[in-house]
Amino acid sequence: MKQYELQAIINHLQPFSYVKRARRVEDNTIELNFDKDHSYFFHMTRGESFIYKSDSVRPLQSYNAPFDTLLHSLVSNAKIIDIEMPNNDRMIRFTLAPKSSYKDQRIALQFEFTGRYTNAILINDNEVVIEALRHIDADSSFRVIRPGIELKSIPPMERAITEQTIEDVDDYLTQNYLKFEAKRIQGLKKQKLLTVSKKRDKLQQLFAQLPNPDTLAQEEQRYQHYAHIVLANLHTIKPYDTKLQTYDFEGNAINISLPKGIVPNRISEYFFNQAKRMRNKAHNIHIEQENLSTQINFYTNMYYAIEQAKDSHELELLVPKRGTAKRKKEKIKECELFWIDDYKVLIGRNSKENQALLNMAKSNDLWMHIRDIPSSHLIIRTDKQNLPQSVIEKAAKLCVDFSLTQAGDYDVDYCKRRFVKIQEGSNVEYDKYQTIRVRKEGIEIRK
Repeated sequence: MKQYELQAIINHLQPFSYVKRARRVEDNTIELNFDKDHSYFFHMTRGESFIYKSDSVRPLQSYNAPFDTLLHSLVSNAKIIDIEMPNNDRMIRFTLAPKSSYKDQRIALQFEFTGRYTNAILINDNEVVIEALRHIDADSSFRVIRPGIELKSIPPMERAITEQTIEDVDDYLTQNYLKFEAKRIQGLKKQKLLTVSKKRDKLQQLFAQLPNPDTLAQEEQRYQHYAHIVLANLHTIKPYDTKLQTYDFEGNAINISLPKGIVPNRISEYFFNQAKRMRNKAHNIHIEQENLSTQINFYTNMYYAIEQAKDSHELELLVPKRGTAKRKKEKIKECELFWIDDYKVLIGRNSKENQALLNMAKSNDLWMHIRDIPSSHLIIRTDKQNLPQSVIEKAAKLCVDFSLTQAGDYDVDYCKRRFVKIQEGSNVEYDKYQTIRVRKEGIEIRK
């Protein structure tokens, strides 16, 4: 950010008396809420640090590093003593009186928009670092940023003074957000659409590779034919033979390759078993086709939902990035796994997975399904906790987004798993349920 921008923001923030809430909302973004109703966001990514104004939204993941703990305990509900620009450089320093202190205590929260030094640092009244968003060691810079180390000043740099004014700071910061969000949405959509299309393409390849039932039936007849011929000519086969050259029952010459490692009197049994395998495969191929086609439809619905998403928060909900180490390790084959505000959400992609979900769910988990429409089943792991309404609303939207492409208003029923009774397959009856209305906006279906 430029110096004149920061000075205008500092002047704009002067009337505020306290910081109601301080928290990290993204990896490099910190939200400060002033006097309850005014949220400003400090985006501290190196090379693109800036401040923007937007509505406060609950973070998609919680941050519990030492910096986040101290940010909350020292800055939330702290009284603002001063807001200044140290050394007239591209920094904003908030001098604060923490509410939690038992005696007169002063701390500073310093945001540095200075390229390679970009950081957010908590400092005590002796200019010693309490904690920082980024730690910097001596082998990386002369300016060490570590708890307990005195904070050195950034070397002064001569800059051309820009004589510019900002008429409406709030509008200026809102426009900052809108430009940043539009760019981020474009990048996220491209990335997430690619991820989903790869999954869908892989399933489509598997579907295309499924054998044809008619071909399987022909293979069954061929193996049956071989088995009968081998049985009729068993006395002519030697243990070391690799082929049987003989005549079939119509008098036609036939050459049958014999399996390795099987004694002659077991060869006909081998061909009968192969025929049985082909018959079973042909009988069950429609189940595999249905499972794959419903999974393909699931990812097609997800693709359209991503195209429709209006903000980065919604995109992260649809295809979340990998978060904690716990999430990285966890993989569930029987369904699609999501996280909503640290609650685990499981969605079935087809009838088989819906059945698996019902069987693995615990009695207090929340079950969800679109009323009167074939749809994915959804389970929210509750761990016997009461779910926030916001989690239920987001989960209901996921249930609709991944089950349908048609725009409209849909009723999503939900209840505890113990009130769901399995009838046949993934068909259920349920009781003691509540209903939430979900609107799915219209989207362009591309052929």
